[in-house]
Amino acid sequence: MGSLFSKQVERRKNIKAEKKTLCDLNENCGETYPGSDYRPADRKNWMAGLGVDKVHINKIVWPGTHDSATNKIGIPFITRPFAQCQSLSVYQQLVKGTRVLDIRVNENRRVCHGILTTYGIDVVIGDIKKFLSETQSEVIILEIRTEFGHQDPPEFEKYLEEQLGEYLIHQDEHVFGKTIAELLPKRIICVWKPNKSPRPQSGSPFWNAGHLKDNWIDTDLPSTKFDSNLKHLSEQAPASSRKFFYRVENTVTPQPDNPIVCVKPVTNRIHGYARLFIAQCFTKGCADRLQIFSTDFIDEDFVDACVGLTQARVEGAC
Repeated sequence: MGSLFSKQVERRKNIKAEKKTLCDLNENCGETYPGSDYRPADRKNWMAGLGVDKVHINKIVWPGTHDSATNKIGIPFITRPFAQCQSLSVYQQLVKGTRVLDIRVNENRRVCHGILTTYGIDVVIGDIKKFLSETQSEVIILEIRTEFGHQDPPEFEKYLEEQLGEYLIHQDEHVFGKTIAELLPKRIICVWKPNKSPRPQSGSPFWNAGHLKDNWIDTDLPSTKFDSNLKHLSEQAPASSRKFFYRVENTVTPQPDNPIVCVKPVTNRIHGYARLFIAQCFTKGCADRLQIFSTDFIDEDFVDACVGLTQARVEGAC
């Protein structure tokens, strides 16, 4: 018992020290970078606002959400706090400016996060289609994967194509160098990551796991995650030359051996440092590698941080 108590005391010290490290870095280095003062007039249509004939797919800094469809997961006040990573519906996230969705499903086509489940994938598809019907030029990256420990839902590709076929941008590496205008009216890059089913091939309506990569770091320590994100990003090629999307997640994860296991208070340790991260990308010389930037509990400022850097790239300011 004594060793367990000592371990918890040490962990609390580490967390406190790492929170102070990021706070001090923010105070000393600031959050200014090319485009940091830009605010889109209409977040729902921010891509259109930048000019679809000027915005190339590989110049976009895509605001994304982690575990996007968990707003109603589990039982309120009982299991939900342990798995909820977003408080908004998928539709509300898209209206706010989110353009990358992370959806996990089980064999019954229900959205899940680990062992906890929520509504069916039909709800997500309905939200996406509603948003697309209300806009004309916004492009979405929709990542759908079979959650770990679950089987692939039967005939899932057929289902997705029936539901979204008119919007799907087919797997083609030339897409990365194209403008949004060149892709319209197609508006969804759907990355399907099954556990056992065959990977989508070139020319398919779906993109495979090799086209959306990241380096997931499972930690609740904010400075450790921040530094690791910078390290892994710096090892990538510039976004302009890659033939895949690379994601950085501005999140930290509750750990089972820590007393605080609810998502929100843990991820809040890093949540407010998105602009600092982008500024540090410039300081470290890897800002040209940043592409998908995702978060828990997305808000307007996170979206604006990504859109601002996109605007600077489009206008040639960086």
